[in-house]
Amino acid sequence: MYAIVDIETTGGHASAGSITEIAIILHDGKQVEGRYHTLVNPQVRIPHYITAITGITTEMLADAPVFEEVADKVFNLLKGRVFVAHNVNFDYSFLKHQFASHGFILDTRKLCTVRLSRKIYKGLQSYSLGNLCRDLDISIQNRHRAMGDANATAILFEKLCCNDKEGIIGKMLKSGSREAYLPLHLNVSDINNLPHSAGVYYFHDQKDKVIYVGKAVDLKKRVTSHFSNNAPSKRKQELIRNLHKITYLECGSEFLSLLYESVEIKRLWPRYNYSQKKWEFNFVLFVYEDQRGILRLGIERKRKTVQALYTFSLLTEGHSLLRKMMREFELCPKHCFLQTGNEKCAGIEEHYCRGICEGKEDVQSYNLRVNKALLKLKNELPNMAIMEDGRNENEKSVVLMEQGVFYGLGFIEKGIDISEREKLKEYLTPYPENEMIRSLILRHAEKNPEKIINYTV
Repeated sequence: MYAIVDIETTGGHASAGSITEIAIILHDGKQVEGRYHTLVNPQVRIPHYITAITGITTEMLADAPVFEEVADKVFNLLKGRVFVAHNVNFDYSFLKHQFASHGFILDTRKLCTVRLSRKIYKGLQSYSLGNLCRDLDISIQNRHRAMGDANATAILFEKLCCNDKEGIIGKMLKSGSREAYLPLHLNVSDINNLPHSAGVYYFHDQKDKVIYVGKAVDLKKRVTSHFSNNAPSKRKQELIRNLHKITYLECGSEFLSLLYESVEIKRLWPRYNYSQKKWEFNFVLFVYEDQRGILRLGIERKRKTVQALYTFSLLTEGHSLLRKMMREFELCPKHCFLQTGNEKCAGIEEHYCRGICEGKEDVQSYNLRVNKALLKLKNELPNMAIMEDGRNENEKSVVLMEQGVFYGLGFIEKGIDISEREKLKEYLTPYPENEMIRSLILRHAEKNPEKIINYTV
């Protein structure tokens, strides 16, 4: 028992669009059992471009029922039937979203006549409804209106049923099949070929450009979860509509997957990744020699002309480190840009500044302590490798950090000597650092000290 559905809407995604017309054809797989059609008042003006496509105007819908008035009727027509549509996830997402707003839960099996047509009528140039109707000699009346398109889809569905020599419809309706839930342009083999292992996955658009990067402990399970619901948000619907291909990279461990995800988001800048694009080093610790020959430390915004000794995402982080260095090595707050103005030096009042700001200390002695502070910072910054599981039993994955900065990562065969840092680098691929990667490495190292190999400066 099937319900062949077509709807017209005010826009392209369910969370911000509304239904303007619904057509349902009840079908038993051989013939039509009944029809239902209604206009729906979306209670908003119809955009001009929608009117140009469908012919539906705001005035036409003024006396039509709102969705709440027809929800019960429509829901009962769909309940217990297989939901069939041309690009089924579009129609289904709108109705599911509208039903949820009024206390109904739509949860039916689905069939997509686009996917079915690709399998049963192989090799056609296009599988749009208009082109399929032309190629298969199906008469289509009132194109881009709900009942006109639903009638054409019903005839198409009958032809698909008659020509389904391999039992494709039955296979797609099996409980284990997820094909009807997949994005329209995605080949099911891209899902079937995914391994149950940790890694990074890439969503590609029609031009093969990467539009989204994600990480997973279980690649197949995580990628499949993207399509397990029809989230109505514009971002989700656009992502699914533009998805044509999935590729992946096995990483061996969740930790490596996290790092590769961050690296790839920064490298590829995918359209639908948002959160990690915000992770940036905004401030730097720097040192310079002023006209009197005094070495001055400071924190300021990152610029190409400033050589960074260390980087921070927040100004407060930089100031906190500088204050610690200042008190430990008796440095002047005025010469560290932490105190401005002509008032008395706070460091002298608190008995840690020796008076370089008032000419009471010679430059050489002060600079010696600045250099000692920088040397200690350098020595305290971690130089370490972190060993993790590889992609198979014969290898390990390695992440290298030098002086607190992420160097790179890679995979090595078990048994290779990596006691020398420079030797290890031969097996690694260098990558730019970002705040996310540094945080991940330091946090992982703190929790897993047994996986660390420390190197001397």
